[in-house]
Amino acid sequence: MNDDVSVTNAIDKIVEDSKSIDVLVNNAGYGLFGALEELSIEEIKAQFETNFFGAIRVTQAVLPSMRKQNLGGTIVNISSVGGLVGIPILSAYNSTKFALEGLSESMSHELEPVGIRVVLIEPGFIKTNIMNSSVLAKKASDQKSPYYSLTQRIESYFRSMMDNQGSSSPEEVA
Repeated sequence: MNDDVSVTNAIDKIVEDSKSIDVLVNNAGYGLFGALEELSIEEIKAQFETNFFGAIRVTQAVLPSMRKQNLGGTIVNISSVGGLVGIPILSAYNSTKFALEGLSESMSHELEPVGIRVVLIEPGFIKTNIMNSSVLAKKASDQKSPYYSLTQRIESYFRSMMDNQGSSSPEEVA
């Protein structure tokens, strides 16, 4: 979803095979752990490229087809409670989720007149493999970092919550 050509080719193939696209679910993303002071601009840009611009790229590729079919459609953006509440050591991740919330709200007003519904889902802890794809910022792993202890505690807390009985299953959220 970070490559224009790949996204365009995938959407074209789906439309060719299925004749229409009724639903789009934007769910790709990863976490980036690290204090803002220690994040490189490149790390932050990569976080936005996947978590925010990826959703824009796929949505822009799907919208012409949805509008043409005059059947309406639904766009579901999977965000996070991190789009509502800032959490330390996740400033870049939270920023992408806040941005996705604003984008979704604006899109819903733009697309409602053409019969396309926009849904934003902002769940809390869900038992997924997001921690497997999450990234620890380069400087965050330095034990001399003033944020090292906090970063370790937050990352450990998130890992434990993914395994916790209190976490929801993806099926429950769906």
